Parts: sequence; structure tokens; C-alpha cells
Amino acid sequence: MTYSVEVSLAESLEDHNLQALDLSLVERAITAILEAEAVADALEVGVLITDDAEIQRLNRDYRGIDSATDVLSFADDGDGPALIGPPDAPRYLGDIAISYQRVLAQADEYGHSPARELAYLAAHGCLHLLGYDHERNPEDAAAMREREEAAMAKLGLSR
Repeated sequence: MTYSVEVSLAESLEDHNLQALDLSLVERAITAILEAEAVADALEVGVLITDDAEIQRLNRDYRGIDSATDVLSFADDGDGPALIGPPDAPRYLGDIAISYQRVLAQADEYGHSPARELAYLAAHGCLHLLGYDHERNPEDAAAMREREEAAMAKLGLSR
């Protein structure tokens, strides 16, 4: 199946050292989740790599939580008007925002590479787009962890 993952960097990251940032890893992590979940439809996902200030703003504006976080997901819930496009166009699944500062801090805290942390957060965000919710459904927490770790293993980023 064809999955389209568009990854962009926030302008606020221009002053950060991004040499080790492998944006293709984000795409591969999301693709690993979609394949493992046997998603048969062509899908489109947008990913923004940003900083703590921007993710805090997004978290405050959309979730009412005025603090930075590592990853946010904004699923296309189907409310509102649909975009008119070609009949063979991929379905828009939603957007993911990841704080690069949290990637670095959590990689250090957990003792693994920033690449693993970036891929893990992308996988986690994708699972949220697919409807998993570890905050409201305790069974989803264990299922998400299992799927995230399987995706990391597939990418060669096991613990």
C-alpha cells in the first residue's frame, strides 16, 4: 500500500543542531505502524518537527493543557467539509507534532539514541491517529507499547 508522509521542520528549529536528524526515519516509523496495523487504504500523514514553545502553544490551544509535551496527534475525525480531490487520492489521516527538544532530552533520560526517540514518538503519534488512546483506555496503553516496540525492532532500533 502507498502511504504518504510529509515531514516538515518548524522555522524555530533553524538555530538548532539538526545534523543527526533523519527525517526519513519518521516516515519509516509511521509506515511500519501502518503496515503492522494492516491499513489497506492509501493514507496521507503530516508531521511537524518543532520546539517546546510551539508544542506548548499547540497543547494549550487544542487540548487546554498549558505545558510542553513530546508528541501531539491531530486525527482527521471527518467533521467539517471534505476536500474534493481525485478519486484515487490518499485519505488524509491527520497530523503529528513532535518536539525536537523533547526528543533530545528523553533520549538522554532513557539512555538511547535521539533516532530511536524520534522514531518512537512518530510511531506513538501514528497509533493515536489510528484511534488508540492510552489516556482513556488502559488496554490501549499496553497495546500501544507492544506495537511501538515491534516497529522499533523492525527499524533496527530495539532497546
